[in-house]
Amino acid sequence: MRISTFAGLLLALGATGRAQAQTVLNPEQPWGSWLVGTVQLPGSATNKWGGFAEVQARTNGVFHDYFYSELKAGGTFDIDPNFTVGVAGGRYSTSDYQDLGAGPLNNEKRLWEQIVLTQYSHRLKLEHRYRIEQRWFTFRDGRTEFRQRFRYRLNGFLPLNNKKIEPGTVFLVAYDEIFLNPRGPVFERNRVYGGVGYQFNKHLFLQVGYVNQANYNYTASQGQFILQNTAAKNNVVVNLTFKILHRNTTGQSVEKLPSQPD
Repeated sequence: MRISTFAGLLLALGATGRAQAQTVLNPEQPWGSWLVGTVQLPGSATNKWGGFAEVQARTNGVFHDYFYSELKAGGTFDIDPNFTVGVAGGRYSTSDYQDLGAGPLNNEKRLWEQIVLTQYSHRLKLEHRYRIEQRWFTFRDGRTEFRQRFRYRLNGFLPLNNKKIEPGTVFLVAYDEIFLNPRGPVFERNRVYGGVGYQFNKHLFLQVGYVNQANYNYTASQGQFILQNTAAKNNVVVNLTFKILHRNTTGQSVEKLPSQPD
């Protein structure tokens, strides 16, 4: 697979985002932003255990009108160099950016299990992530609710000036992720991302990109999925990742991709 293949993937994802943005039933939303800080400990050839911790803040406008935060962490285990399983959990808080003093609209505690499969073809690297989530909500009025969700993400990386993503590498990244709700609507959300990243040294990565996130409802009368009103939103994403390395990782044959845990 060559650069043209990855470019085609980017164009396809972009077309999906534009189609969502043009849906008549979805009024135009202001651009927002996601600010993400991640610490990762990937598994290695000599130590299969790994983990991560992440903090995230989201704003309704670009770098202003804060309303949402995430704190999460988890562990991973490499069954095979290209087959990783993981368990993680987190706390998610949503507020009204116009009235932060009133406290969160809801707090969510989340637990999830996932498997990640990676493929390497020349320069193009593909990652398939399958995740099952258990979600406990507590709303401002005291109500509680439990939900489950299934997610699948196809993530692609393309280093531009090296064959691998290593210190001094500029790389492109794109993904599309679908969210499925067993209670309905089954097709709950679609998230499309495209961006560029740079690895400064063996520890530090920076990614800057764009994400379009759209929530859907199924309308039986029309027999099709439609965007919920005011639900689709474009965001600027800035992600700084610090990677911790296991000791004695020299000679590791399989590169570990700087994937976003979100």
